[in-house]
Amino acid sequence: MNDPVAALRPAGSGDTGAERGVAAAPTASEAPIPPTPEAPETTKAPHVRPGDRIFRGLATGSGVFIVVLIGAIGLFLILQAIPSLGLDNVNFLTSREWNTTDPTNLRFGILDLTLVTVVVALVALLIAMPIALGIALFLTQYAPRNLARPFAYVIDLLAAVPSIVFGLWGLFVLGPVLYPFSEWLIANLGWIPIFAKGNVNVQLGGTIFTAGIVVAVMILPIITAVSREVFERTPTMHVEGAIALGATKWEVVRTTVLPFGKAGYVSASMLGLGRALGETIAVAIILSTATSSFGWSLFDGGSTFASKIALAAPEFNDARSAGAYIAAGLVLFVLTFVVNAIARSIVAGHKEYE
Repeated sequence: MNDPVAALRPAGSGDTGAERGVAAAPTASEAPIPPTPEAPETTKAPHVRPGDRIFRGLATGSGVFIVVLIGAIGLFLILQAIPSLGLDNVNFLTSREWNTTDPTNLRFGILDLTLVTVVVALVALLIAMPIALGIALFLTQYAPRNLARPFAYVIDLLAAVPSIVFGLWGLFVLGPVLYPFSEWLIANLGWIPIFAKGNVNVQLGGTIFTAGIVVAVMILPIITAVSREVFERTPTMHVEGAIALGATKWEVVRTTVLPFGKAGYVSASMLGLGRALGETIAVAIILSTATSSFGWSLFDGGSTFASKIALAAPEFNDARSAGAYIAAGLVLFVLTFVVNAIARSIVAGHKEYE
């Protein structure tokens, strides 16, 4: 017979007192567990080792020291230049005259110095940039590994050659070699102002043309080294993707390597330009002193900021005359600082170089 009490029990329930359709009371095992109070979080400061603390202090101190040192140099130049600038009887920025022999009648302007400095640096940069680009691409993309490494060392060794050696080489070796070519340029392209006959004897080799080539050789290792490092960081996936699409070696370089390394190459060139603007000994040895002003010819002589200051250093026996050269040095300081700042800003705009 059917049990009428069992019919009222919920299916699967062992409780004889539960009615059908009524939720069974939770058992002890099914009762909700009350939340346990969380233990208060104790934040402990990370343990810093003494070595890390010392290294961080040294690194921070070094950075602050460099900034303070640059500021101190700029302040020194300004303080030393202001008295002489007040005694200058010509316009400092636009005059081509330079006569500081009489401290009571100072007449000095930097226009000629600025033009010669910039032209020498630009000639050097125009020569060094394509050569450095070709060397960097050859070492990173074409040369075998066993050849690229020693060849790179040879290029880097150019930076270790003293400036005076480059100057002597340019005056006594390169100058005579360039003389026939210089004469040909003057004879055939002299109607162009930059190839016109200059204000010095071309046969002696002391021209802006010779100085520009020597400075180009001097800045070549800087541009090559930085460009090589940038080109080597081209993402492998980009290169392999171009090869997978059937690109030739030159197409890989043109579509992946050069676009990636363009900003680094320009920045390296700007650093080389800053180095060229401040070159002293080699330019002082090569450039001949000119009696007339700079005439926009590559075969002119003259003086750059650095060579002018270096050659006149033994005559700094009067604070007023020395202040004129310090004022010129201040302009060179600002010029090189601006060039290096531009190079840094170019790199800072590309996250792949950070």
